[in-house]
Amino acid sequence: MARALGSWLSGSEPGSESGLNEYPGQRLGLPESGPGSIAGFGRRIAALLIDWFIAYGLVGLLVALGLMNQQTFLYGPMGSTSSAVVWVVLGIISVRLFGFTPGQLALGLRVASVDNRIHVGLGRATVRGILVFFVIPALFTDSDLRGYQDRFTNTPVVRR
Repeated sequence: MARALGSWLSGSEPGSESGLNEYPGQRLGLPESGPGSIAGFGRRIAALLIDWFIAYGLVGLLVALGLMNQQTFLYGPMGSTSSAVVWVVLGIISVRLFGFTPGQLALGLRVASVDNRIHVGLGRATVRGILVFFVIPALFTDSDLRGYQDRFTNTPVVRR
């Protein structure tokens, strides 16, 4: 009965998966597993946390060197603002120069370029860093597990 009802409907045959990804990254030409495959969400979150701790440590170092007031850092809005600025700048510079942030290095990840460029350029690294800073664009992902920051900049986060 299902075949009789489905025979007059347009579309592909039941069970054929044409047009759908079998795994994240297939549409981008990336492997299913191993180096170059799309990184999981958990590893990317862990890399983000490592980068945040590094940014807080660098701001703490500025306080220890006397370049920033301790009262402002501990109790004022400048502490969180300065760590966010350090985090964004650290991410932009390291993705541009090396292709990964320190947290991504620690977890074996990197930011790749889908359009076969050698490096992610400064403009794309800046747009990507600012969008990740706003958090919400990174939470909405497509079938390739890429957030808006990766779709806008034509980059995925892959395993090294």
